[in-house]
Amino acid sequence: MENIQHNYVEVRGLKLHVAEIGSGPAVVFLHGFPEIWYSWRHQMLAVANAGFRAIAPDFRGYGLSQVPAEPEKTTFKDPVDDIL
Repeated sequence: MENIQHNYVEVRGLKLHVAEIGSGPAVVFLHGFPEIWYSWRHQMLAVANAGFRAIAPDFRGYGLSQVPAEPEKTTFKDPVDDIL
């Protein structure tokens, strides 16, 4: 777990937390409610050991990611646009 790096990216005006490990083609792990990147930690290590780059973002308002100014206006489309 100590090899998993934690970074922040600016996405659509929000600072989002991203956990990542490995190199090579990217595999993105998306969690459900009320999970965070940590749910994927074991799978991330296995994927990185298989030669891939494992990426697990915390969705807006979850984990270490910033909460939007008006969270009540967030729709299901927002996380999709954030990931893209």
